[in-house]
Amino acid sequence: MTTARVQTPLDHLLTEAQRALDTVFGNPAAARPNPAGDTPEVVLEPTETRHAAGLMRINHVGEVCAQGLYFGQAAVARDPATREHLLAAAQEETDHLSWCADRLRELGSRPSLFNPLWYAGSYTIGTLAGLRGDGWNLGFVVETERQVEAHLDEHLETLPPADQRSREILKVMKVDEARHADHAEHAGARKLPFPIPSVMALASKAMKTIAYRI
Repeated sequence: MTTARVQTPLDHLLTEAQRALDTVFGNPAAARPNPAGDTPEVVLEPTETRHAAGLMRINHVGEVCAQGLYFGQAAVARDPATREHLLAAAQEETDHLSWCADRLRELGSRPSLFNPLWYAGSYTIGTLAGLRGDGWNLGFVVETERQVEAHLDEHLETLPPADQRSREILKVMKVDEARHADHAEHAGARKLPFPIPSVMALASKAMKTIAYRI
């Protein structure tokens, strides 16, 4: 009988490093089809194209941050069920990351130059949240996803009316984010105390301002 190999700390470190490299510099494949599918591409005005690209770059950064947050939380989660919940959510975020990257290419644009910084910061926050315990871990998921839902609503309203390809992607992302938050709540998430949600919102606003342009 073959005995399963026990993973060492070095194995875990290499796994986390590979995840970071794939997220920031790679082109992870989506497990689900792109929601834009057969939605026809429409020629946008130059100002509309720049605006749509800026919004989709923000959303791409959001998915880079989500990957860092979830992987950091999963790395220190105490309950195997919580870890599996986080990794399952991360897989759907990988879909979002891939779809946003596809759309940026279609718009003739690129991801944020600061993606390594966004990932590293989010991974650190996720690890610190996870060390507080699984209830706090899941609480960060809920607050993060609710804030993401809000900014997706804003983007759906402000995208150029003709940009239906971006809109189809964001609509599916919004449904997924709401489901992640609901599942985390049902799994025992703790409500984050003041001022953590406000600090998260301020950090998100700064990230969106920078990512829209760079």
